[in-house]
Amino acid sequence: MILLVTTSDRASECAASLNEATGEEVVVTESLARATTLLRMDYYQAVVFDQHLLETEPHEWEKALEHLDTAIPVQVNLAITGKERLVREVRAAMQRRQREEAGARQAATGKLHSELNGTLTALLLSSELALETSDLPPAAAEKLRSVHELVQKLRRQLEGGRAVEEREPVGAYRSSG
Repeated sequence: MILLVTTSDRASECAASLNEATGEEVVVTESLARATTLLRMDYYQAVVFDQHLLETEPHEWEKALEHLDTAIPVQVNLAITGKERLVREVRAAMQRRQREEAGARQAATGKLHSELNGTLTALLLSSELALETSDLPPAAAEKLRSVHELVQKLRRQLEGGRAVEEREPVGAYRSSG
């Protein structure tokens, strides 16, 4: 979802262009105070701020920034910016954010994979050494073999399960006054 904060007469046509270009629902509001309220209530991928409001309401601008969460802020001057440029700016910002998030996910996944792999290796070695113990009761040996097999299965699953889910954008346009 995209939040468009502007008093421009072109707000609805800009929102429609953003919706058409991104597939995201676009919510329009005319004040920074209302934008702050909306940011507290919902998740937005991007928040488009009209430069005019930022200059006339600097205190409200600071409050809105505090509530962005993971939304990417995009500042534009809708008095001079055409719809095409607005769409390009928002798309570029959203693509930048997607690349950053993908990189962070890959780094986190890699670190987790490395840590789990080390633990799995230790479990495999420990279970193999325990199985070599003399005078090991048959029931205990069977349970250790079962644990060893489960750890091997877990390792195979870890090595094979690196799929990343993609989110499809879906949406419409609505106004919030």
